[in-house]
Amino acid sequence: MIRFVLVLCLALSSCSASSGDGWTVTVYYTAVASFHDGATERVTGCPRLECSSGTDDLGTYPSSFVRAVRDEGTGRIDAGRYLNWSVDVGFWLDSAPRDSAGGVLEPWRSAAADADVLGAGKQFTIASCGPADDVAAEVCDRLREARWIIRDEFTPGLGGDRHVDVYIGEETGPAFTESEWYTTLENARLTFS
Repeated sequence: MIRFVLVLCLALSSCSASSGDGWTVTVYYTAVASFHDGATERVTGCPRLECSSGTDDLGTYPSSFVRAVRDEGTGRIDAGRYLNWSVDVGFWLDSAPRDSAGGVLEPWRSAAADADVLGAGKQFTIASCGPADDVAAEVCDRLREARWIIRDEFTPGLGGDRHVDVYIGEETGPAFTESEWYTTLENARLTFS
């Protein structure tokens, strides 16, 4: 009997890791070079997607833009040109913002998680944003309207058992990370399909 209860508890805990309440949801975005200024830095890397650990000169950009690309994984340089970054490849130039598998990130659709928590292709919606005073109503409503799909993975060590990132597209202006759109939901409820 004790063995059965232990097995049941273990099974239920693994099920609860992928459904229900208690999720952390963080937004990620594409940085936009024209919204950044200040000191600049030269970036080296790959001139195209199919490369790793490149050393080519990729240009000089505002340091705050380069930092945002490292944090978020992608940044738009100008119309149709992107500076992307991953821990596996380093920096590279591209024609689109990319997920960890090389696919194009889709605003209000692409999401990221640790692969052992939610595998690629898993779909979900945000049923509740958590405590009402933690996020602006407009932001919560927009996040809840979207149907998300896991197409991206966290940089190793940055995810967690009940943590997803949702991609909302390009930053909308200078100081975007100080806006209500750059948010983290705590104790959110997700619904999986």
